[in-house]
Amino acid sequence: MKKLLVVAYYFPPSGGPGVQRVLKHIKYLPEFGWQPIVLTVSNGQFPARDESLFAQIPESTIVERTKIYEPYDIYRYFTGKTKDAAIDVNTIKKDGHKVGFKESLAEFIRATFFIPDARIGWLLTAKSKALELIKLHDISAVYSSSPPYTCSLIADYASKKASIPWIAGFRDPWTGFISSPKRWLIPSMIDRSMEKSVFNNANYVECAWKGIIKDALAKYPDLDANKFLHVPNGFDSNDFPDVKYKANDKFTLTYTGSMYGRRNPESLFVAIEELIEEGKIDKNEIVFRFVGRFGNEVNEMFEKATFSARIEIIGYVPHSESIAMIMKSDALLLVVDESKESKEIVPGKVYEYIGVNRPLIAIGPEDGSVAELIRETGAGDIAHQSNIPKIKEMFLGAFNNWKNGMNSTNSNLELITKYERRNATKQLAELLTRLV
Repeated sequence: MKKLLVVAYYFPPSGGPGVQRVLKHIKYLPEFGWQPIVLTVSNGQFPARDESLFAQIPESTIVERTKIYEPYDIYRYFTGKTKDAAIDVNTIKKDGHKVGFKESLAEFIRATFFIPDARIGWLLTAKSKALELIKLHDISAVYSSSPPYTCSLIADYASKKASIPWIAGFRDPWTGFISSPKRWLIPSMIDRSMEKSVFNNANYVECAWKGIIKDALAKYPDLDANKFLHVPNGFDSNDFPDVKYKANDKFTLTYTGSMYGRRNPESLFVAIEELIEEGKIDKNEIVFRFVGRFGNEVNEMFEKATFSARIEIIGYVPHSESIAMIMKSDALLLVVDESKESKEIVPGKVYEYIGVNRPLIAIGPEDGSVAELIRETGAGDIAHQSNIPKIKEMFLGAFNNWKNGMNSTNSNLELITKYERRNATKQLAELLTRLV
């Protein structure tokens, strides 16, 4: 088999959605003639850890880990946060959210010096290790998984020095995205220069959702559009436990993942409050289950809700447990960030929601990419954050179906199967084979 160097910061023991795409590529690449060799970090500071994911790394996969110089311990000390505070959840604020002087100063330092991101310290050990691995294992190509965008810089360097092709994988856009720091002129120019250089130098740019491609070509119209390819996320039915759905005693709506800033349940909670006041639902017959990591402002929403006693907050759980929870739920909740990019964002977990074939209640743009996917597969319905009447209608419909014993979906199972993770890896392998 041909050998592929995979450069990825998010890799077990990292948990969360960022690790799933690259982990599944590694799992299925050998089926298509490619043996992955992974370069990752030995001491990464991950927002979530999931030791169970080690079991999903094939025994044949060589994993090399190098030290990274992380700045977040200093940041936590400086801002008074606890050592285990999840930086991604508690630093991305909703518009108008006031932050203290220390947080503002820390954000200025991040935006000024950590370019392209706070993982830039990995370059010090990863560049030489990448070249060593390429020579030792006779590697034919490189694949990088970003964010963090430092992974792209490592792969770019290795590809040039070793004269081998490179596919740059992106799960989110680079500059100007919802989670990107707001840089002033000179750091912004440096960041954009790095971004354009990566897009130019990569042989292909593999993107998890179409909006990433639109964003790149809008910023840099002179790029070669033919090198940008949409390889969607998906679900791995082999991960699904042997769980059979049985209607719960109380209507159980489950959300898994993270919530912070402009991704929050405010619109849903307004709709539920109105339904309770109108007597259309009995709050004692419902359970809202939120599984994952939540920002401080979202935790405040949980506490202030009049039905807070009906809300179960469960911390991060291993991926297999998360899937079991959604499979046992009467309906699933998806919330898309309320931002300028929201029409294009397609969260990776939406594919798992669709894959388990439970009714889906989605809150986000009614004419965006998620809406298109939901309608294509028949997985559920979607309403914009401002469309409270439609959100009420969706919730009430799912609630009444559960109450009447009609808790099923109209999903197109044949269409859904095309989003199996194995199919995405097949696309990547075909690109690699074409290059080599």
